[in-house]
Parts: sequence; C-alpha cells; structure tokens
Amino acid sequence: MSRHRNVRGYNYDEDFEDDDVYGQSVEDDYCISPSTAQFIYSRRDKPATFAEPLEEEYSYEDTEDTAGYLMSSHQLTEVDRARLSSCLDQMREVLAESVPDQAMVQAVLDSKFDVQKALDLVLSQGTKQNVKTKDEDDVIVRKTTKGKPRDSQSSRIESEIVPKVTKMTVSGKKQSMGFEVPSVITEENGHVTTPQKGLPIEDASVTPRVLEAVSKPALSSQVAQVSEEQNTVPTPVKKTSKTKPQIDVKAELEKRQGGKQLLNLVVIGHVDAGKSTLMGHLLYLLGNVNKRTMHKYEQESKKAGKASFAYAWVLDETGEERERGVTMDVGMTKFETKTKVITLMDAPGHKDFIPNMITGAAQADVAILVVDASRGEFEAGFETGGQTREHGLLVRSLGVTQLAVAVNKMDQVSWQQERFQEITSKLGQFLKQAGFKESDVAYIPTSGLGGENLVTRSQSSDLTKWYQGKCLLEQIDSFKPPQRSVDKPFRLCVADVFKDQGSGFCVTGKIEAGYIQVGERLLAMPPNETCTAKGITLHDEPVDWAAAGDHVSLTLTGMDIIKINVGCVFCDPKEPVKVCTRFRARILIFNIEIPVTKGFPVLLHYQTVSEPATIRRLLSVLHKSTGEVTKKKPKFLTKGQNALIELETQRPVAVELYKDFKELGRFMLRYSGSTIAAGVITEIKE
Repeated sequence: MSRHRNVRGYNYDEDFEDDDVYGQSVEDDYCISPSTAQFIYSRRDKPATFAEPLEEEYSYEDTEDTAGYLMSSHQLTEVDRARLSSCLDQMREVLAESVPDQAMVQAVLDSKFDVQKALDLVLSQGTKQNVKTKDEDDVIVRKTTKGKPRDSQSSRIESEIVPKVTKMTVSGKKQSMGFEVPSVITEENGHVTTPQKGLPIEDASVTPRVLEAVSKPALSSQVAQVSEEQNTVPTPVKKTSKTKPQIDVKAELEKRQGGKQLLNLVVIGHVDAGKSTLMGHLLYLLGNVNKRTMHKYEQESKKAGKASFAYAWVLDETGEERERGVTMDVGMTKFETKTKVITLMDAPGHKDFIPNMITGAAQADVAILVVDASRGEFEAGFETGGQTREHGLLVRSLGVTQLAVAVNKMDQVSWQQERFQEITSKLGQFLKQAGFKESDVAYIPTSGLGGENLVTRSQSSDLTKWYQGKCLLEQIDSFKPPQRSVDKPFRLCVADVFKDQGSGFCVTGKIEAGYIQVGERLLAMPPNETCTAKGITLHDEPVDWAAAGDHVSLTLTGMDIIKINVGCVFCDPKEPVKVCTRFRARILIFNIEIPVTKGFPVLLHYQTVSEPATIRRLLSVLHKSTGEVTKKKPKFLTKGQNALIELETQRPVAVELYKDFKELGRFMLRYSGSTIAAGVITEIKE
C-alpha cells in the first residue's frame, strides 16, 4: 500500500527515465528571454561550454578554502575571523568574482572590518591601475588575455555566451533591462564608468555584475547623492538625441498647416449664457460636425426633453454634462478659419467648476465672452455673484489681452439696438477697469440657437438696419496671434495623464515654451524623474515635433505613471524648471468681504495645479501705477490693493519667475468659492 512505502530508502531516480519527462519542469528554448538565460541552468541539457565554466566560476567551496587559508595566514581571533568572513560575503555580493580574495581580505584588514571603506579601497586600487593611455590599455588587455589562468578564461567564455545585461541607467534611480552593446563598453578609453564614483572597470565581462551590484541597497545612499555634474557618462539614448538633426522651428512653424497661424481660444461667460450651443452651432455650420451626427443629437436631446441642447452636445460629450445640461469640464476641439488654425476650449460657466475654467483660460491666447441679452439674465450674470465679472477678471489676470464679446440670444429681444447698446456700455466700463484696451474688445450680436451672425453676416433685416460689423467667425479670424517663446527652454504643463495602448503612457498639455522632437529626453518636476518622448500627437495626428503654443499629447516611456500628476511640468533636463514651496509675489486684491492677513489660507491656482497655500508674510503695499512701496509690513490687505506677499504651499510646485516665463509666472488665489486675488511670481525661495 502506498502509505506503507519506505519513503526514506526509496530511490526516486528510478521513476525518471531519460525519456520520461512527466513530473519534471520542461522549459522550451524559445520561452527563455535573453535577460533570464544567464540565470537558468537545466540539469537535463548539460551543455558543456555553458554549465562547466559556471560551476567552476561560482564554486563557493574554492572561495571558502582560499578565504580560510588567507585567514589562517593572518593570526586572527575567532571573533575577528567571523567578522572577516561576514565582510567578505558582503563584498562578494557587490564585486562578485572581479577582485581576488587576497585583495579583499587585505582591504578588510586595512580598513579594520569596515565594508564601505574596504570597497572604496579595492575600487580605488583598480582605478589607479587603470589611469593609462588608450594604447597602453590595449596592450595590457592583449597581454592579460594571453597569460590568463583557466578561471578567468572560463569567465570570459561565459561572458561571451551569455548576453550581457545592464540593470542601471546613468541617473542611478531607475533600472532598465536591455542588451549591452560591446561598442558602448569600449567608449571613454575602453572603460565603462560606474555611477558610484565615476570609477572605470577593467574587464568588460565584469560590468553587468558590478553595475547591478552598485545599485544594491548597500551603496544606494551614495548613488542617490551623485550630483548632475558627475553624471556625465554618455548613454546610448542621449547620444541618439544629440545626433538628431536640429530643426529650424520658426521656419517649420510658418510652413505648417499651409502657412496658417495657431491660436488658442477659450469661450467664457455666465452659466446658461449659451456658450456650448453657440460654439456647437458654429462648428456645425463650418462642417466640423456632419449632418448624421447632428441629427442623432437632435433626436436624443428631444427624447431627454432638452431639444434646445442639441448643439451644446457637440462640445458637452459626457453623460453627466448632457443630463444636467451644464458644462463641467473644458471641452477641446479644433477648427480652421481662412488664416488660422483655432484650438477651441469651451469652459464651464457654473461657479462650482471655476477651477476647471481657470485651467482652460490659463492655456488660452484670446477669449470670447458670451453674455445673455434677454432681460434679467444679463443682469443676473453681471451683478455680484454672477460669473460674467469673475470670468472677465480671470482671463485678463491670466494674460489674455484680446476679447470678443458675443451678445447672445439677441433674437429673444427682437434684435433691439437699445438693448445691445445698454449691454455694451455696462460691459465696456467694467472691462476697461479690468485692464482691457478698448481697441482690443469687439462686440458682436449673435443668436446661438438660430445660427445668426456666426459664420456669415446676418441677413435679418432687424439686425442689418443698425449693425454692419463683422460676424463671429470674421472676428475670430482677425485676432492677432501672440509671440511664441520658441527660443526658450522646453516647458509643458500637464493637463491630463492617461494610460494608452502599448507601452508607456500619455500626458496632454500646452507647450508653454521651447519645442520638442520625438526621442528627446525630458525631466518631470517636482517628481524629478527622466523619461523619453516616444511619440507626439497634435490634433489627433502623429507629428515629429511640436513647438510653443501647441496643445499636444506626448507618449512617454522609461517612467512610472504613478509618479506623474496633473500640474507636473516637463522640461529640458539641462535647464530644469525651479521647484519650491515658498515664493514671493506681487498680487492685486479683487473685491473681498474680509481683509487678507498673515496666515490667511488660500487655494493657489497655477496653470493646471490647484494647491492649498498660506500667506506667510505681508511684505509691503505698492502703488498701483508706479509700483513704489507706499507702506511696509502692513497688518492686512483690503480690496483693490496692490501688494508684495510671501506664499507657502503644502507640497512643492514647479514655478518660474514672471520676468523669465510670462506664461508660467502667473497665478490666481481663491478663498471659499470666489477669486480674491491675481498675482505674478517675483522671487523664488529655495
């Protein structure tokens, strides 16, 4: 019976004949990746050239014997011997077989059993021998290969058979797997340099092990402290990006899109002013939305009991937005005019979603302010608590200087000239106070639902008898595009992060400065991680390069998606963006009920970031027009004042000075659901 079988004395080898493979793990050759091949040893195969050198090389009995012999030659106590063997074990983990036991024992004894010092000693001895010219090195290598003992020859054979695998990049932080090309090893006078202390390693077969070992926790603290200046070791990736042909961006920008200029447009205004319907109808009239899709939207909106929302559904794509009839996130699309390519951003008007609206407005060059002409509706949006004023102030504070005011729903007031003039006079006064020049603001009467005066000038006799101005599309076409900062270092603020099909992940955002090509290395701040731009997508089309002003989607590799958040800034690794938690800024206080004091909690809105912050110091009150200090160290700040303050954020943020990068130097401060101040960064505290 099976349970009475003599288990101890049973010979299991009889169960497994040579041809019987049941009960044994069978590994086909094609399942083994090159990176794992060196660690796999199958007893059944026994390839003579592969297994024997490995057994010889890693036979720890020999090493223990030699270590024991060396210990006995030095007269040591039992305790010292134990300490010595423990030190040797740790050193073998790091150095493997690259250094003879005799040298390691001597180093341990010289450093009085301190492993770190012993490692430094051994490695520094190696460098002293290596400081020679390239020719001498070649001669030495030839000589050593001639008179090599069998042990080192076997390790050489093993290194040739097994694909070499490096497990470390220059930064010493990430581990990446890949074949090690022999030509890379012979660079820099035939040395490979370890990131630990810039030490060259002599034998190429040793490099994978030592590089792997250096990345172990024993030395990780030292690796982490290596500064950027020491990291001058060339890697294959960096070499390729350097050899890429540099493009003349300005010339290419003029050629692109058939010579049309790029413009980023944001649509703002009070909730229910008809922003989404106005722009949805404009896109339909331009042919960006086909009739079949439009018919589908009309049928679906009728079913939902919202027949008038059909055009708004062109831009309000999510189920919740359509159900509630309110835009919640910034909808983005593209259309073309005669001379421009427009990136359209439809911002939410509801006061609950102002953080999203700020994100959209921060990426815009020009804006359309939509107001409702119907009686009572314009007043509700314009008086205190309405979003018309706040949106106007926000876009001006975020650097938008050109504005088109679309006086919408004019068909509801029978295209009355008196109503149009009443609205323009009220708005004109306010916008002038907000900082817009009269010449940069245009007023256009429109009807979003009826499609009047959007793409072509209205034929309605009620309107033509008193208005002969431009239609909305002509006004958009006449906007002047701003100066792009193409010559400055690359900066991109992340607006969204998502996983894509295939390897890597995608980030979207507007390039604020500089330009980027496929294959370039990028640095993400604040996480301080490097990655490679594998692909660039502009308006859903893959491109080889993109420049300042473009809304792009980048496919990135060599970095974990967890480390990237909305609000991170991607920059040029040579000229990184500054990261801090404290900075000084000049701010303008808006209409507030309670005075701003030291320790006042605010929400900092900067590009796509919203970060809790505290006003740490009130430095001085400034004169509005001249900027001179009128009062030092004020106790509090009230509405309309211009002041210099010091802000502290909870987490580090990547910021730039206003004088260096205007786009990245602006921010907004909000408190309990309303915007209380706008400011520019003047000084960054480390």
